[in-house]
Amino acid sequence: MSEKYTTQQLVSLLKANNQPAFLYLYENYAGALYTLILSIVIEETTAEDIMQDVFVKVFKHIEQYDESKGRLYTWITQIARNTSIDFLRSSNTRKTQQHISLSNTDDMADPAAENFRPLGLRTLVVQLKEDYKTIVLLHYFMGYTHVEISQILSIPLGTVKTRLRASLRELRKII
Repeated sequence: MSEKYTTQQLVSLLKANNQPAFLYLYENYAGALYTLILSIVIEETTAEDIMQDVFVKVFKHIEQYDESKGRLYTWITQIARNTSIDFLRSSNTRKTQQHISLSNTDDMADPAAENFRPLGLRTLVVQLKEDYKTIVLLHYFMGYTHVEISQILSIPLGTVKTRLRASLRELRKII
């Protein structure tokens, strides 16, 4: 698409339900969002579904975007993160994750995970129970601090630290 928009123009057009603006938004943000979502949920078809949900949420809630609170990209990535984490925390995820083959974990698109692949750490992390796996992924693979994880998952800071320690003990047992 040859049309280019400033952030202000794009937001105005999105708020006016301009279809070319939504197409532009998708074409320019989908790749980065997909990579972010995939790094959280791991499974490709799930990441695709979540990405679709993210764009539907953006479409429905664009009126809530406030430029004074941050960039459009930041707002959209926060929606993507929250939607992905909500998926991980849902009861359906626990059922679905039991059926995912561990071999799928080698296909993850998180560039930072490249350093961990020779050790197979992602494969080991997938074996942890859901609460532990989420915290390990957020902390060690995505770089969130304990405080940020506490805010993202809406759990007390002490719980984050306790689960992280417990997950490391579990990983040691697995290794």
